[in-house]
Amino acid sequence: MKLYFFPGACSLSVHIVVREAGLNCDLVRVDLKTKRTASGDDYTRINPKGSVPALQLDNGELLTEGAVIVQYLADLVPEKKLLPPPGDFSRYRVQEWLNFIATELHKGFGPLFAGMPEEWQQAARERLQQKFTLTDAALAQKSYLMGDAFTVADAYLFTVLGWAPHFGIDLSSWPALAAYRERVAARPAVQAALSAESA
Repeated sequence: MKLYFFPGACSLSVHIVVREAGLNCDLVRVDLKTKRTASGDDYTRINPKGSVPALQLDNGELLTEGAVIVQYLADLVPEKKLLPPPGDFSRYRVQEWLNFIATELHKGFGPLFAGMPEEWQQAARERLQQKFTLTDAALAQKSYLMGDAFTVADAYLFTVLGWAPHFGIDLSSWPALAAYRERVAARPAVQAALSAESA
């Protein structure tokens, strides 16, 4: 498998899951401005969407959209328990979190990344703060989103929370979220992914 990524982007969540799952995967860095891979290939010929992540499977299939890729990877190694099995209601809870992170948090950062006018950015910060308050409350008595078990949703939430300081959002305003981010950051697979992406 090949994972097309950009350091610190949402592809980090997939990279973390690859390492948590103990899977072999080649990393291919993509320059999101030029749409070129590290070797100079035109990334849009590989992934017409032009965004990361993309996972190239050994059979030639290309899978995109991080929230989908992490579920696929988790299902390859069910013994790692990164996603509850089909039919288990808690699987839908993980999917519920994945959807919330994708649509409310990840997309909530869009106006900030796009450099929209300041009034739009301020409105985006305020909406994100409301969502962070909700997430903080959900984590108040838990180590991870699903309790004591780290799941693919935690890899995604960790990644998105990492963007907050770059836009003047101090996570210390949400003690459970701040502690959660530190807890996830200490995991060996997360450390390995961060180290590999900064190399």
